[in-house]
Amino acid sequence: MKKFIILLLSFQLLFFPTISKAAVVDHSKPYSYKEFQQDVWLLKSKYKDRLQIQTIGSSEYGRKLYAIRIGSGKKNILMIGAHHGREWITSLLLMTMIEQYASTSNLDKELENVSIWFVPMLNPDGVTIQQGEVEKFPFFSKRQIKKMNEGSSDFSRWKSNGLGIDLNRQYSVGWDKLNYASEKPSYKNYKGKKPFEAKEVKAMLAFTEKIKPTIAVSYHSSGQEIYWQYKNGEHTERDRKLAEKISAATGYKLGVPDEDAIGAGYTDWFINEYKLPALTIEICPLIEESNPPLHTFKGEWERNKELPKILIQEAKKLEDAHKK
Repeated sequence: MKKFIILLLSFQLLFFPTISKAAVVDHSKPYSYKEFQQDVWLLKSKYKDRLQIQTIGSSEYGRKLYAIRIGSGKKNILMIGAHHGREWITSLLLMTMIEQYASTSNLDKELENVSIWFVPMLNPDGVTIQQGEVEKFPFFSKRQIKKMNEGSSDFSRWKSNGLGIDLNRQYSVGWDKLNYASEKPSYKNYKGKKPFEAKEVKAMLAFTEKIKPTIAVSYHSSGQEIYWQYKNGEHTERDRKLAEKISAATGYKLGVPDEDAIGAGYTDWFINEYKLPALTIEICPLIEESNPPLHTFKGEWERNKELPKILIQEAKKLEDAHKK
């Protein structure tokens, strides 16, 4: 009997290890707004004083936009996910990053001078539509959403917000020259009637202006590329060196913008506005008109998990250079 009990306890320890330390963020299924919202508060409960949560606005249909802070420094780094509905895997990546760094106490000293702000899901309406949960929208809105999707009930290609505006074509720099986009609300590429029209982008603008980041990163998918160029001027070499370091760490190649690339994205606007480095990082192998498959997440996490440490060091270097 004694041997049986010992074997039973050994079995429990082997197959049910340290339940209290189990990860909050689940990588085994599509990452919905509901899961994201629950995880925000579960992480806050678990890590208490190590995380600060702010609601920075809401989507067109009232879903909350959260910013999550790690660190206590005045120098800020900003990391954004899911400008596009079908890119919710970037939200999963950033939430995993938050959990990883919130649980790592040996970063406390480095984070005394730097704070990392995460906005993991900027487009929760788009994510909800793309995942096929259109029933969560008002009756007449559901009809309009389907119309913007060209009558199709398959929403897997959906990029825009709930009103059919592409959030990463809403920023003012180059917006007026963006002529190849859709001329009306659509599942992708409609730039809106004016810059900063969408509620989500207004919130992102206000939050960026509030915290004034030293470095900004906007995650997208797919293609495994890094874009860092947009009229960098005298800061071209500085920004190239940062992009090369991120490229070396992730294994992503440095992307070369198309000749007709004219801006209207978040990082284009940030570089132009603040004369500081910003990177658009495309994760996952290239896939057209859908979300990257979930099985690619593990590899992308391995590529990106050290990125905050690199950004912390680079933000400090930028500050030191500014003081000289």
